[in-house]
Amino acid sequence: MAVVCPECDNPIVVDADEVEEGETVQCEECGIDLEVISVDPLELAAIDDAGYDDEDVTRAAEEDEE
Repeated sequence: MAVVCPECDNPIVVDADEVEEGETVQCEECGIDLEVISVDPLELAAIDDAGYDDEDVTRAAEEDEE
């Protein structure tokens, strides 16, 4: 499943069957760390020193197209 990086809009391919909530993935384009906050639907949030910013939450690309 693909999601879009909230920092650089780069598509990030994540296998929802291979990750669990709380795991961290990294955008290969800009290097930002993203935490998996939900696997169904797949949601990632940017990690910063202050925690999460609601504007940084991303959803699966299929949901955005609907």
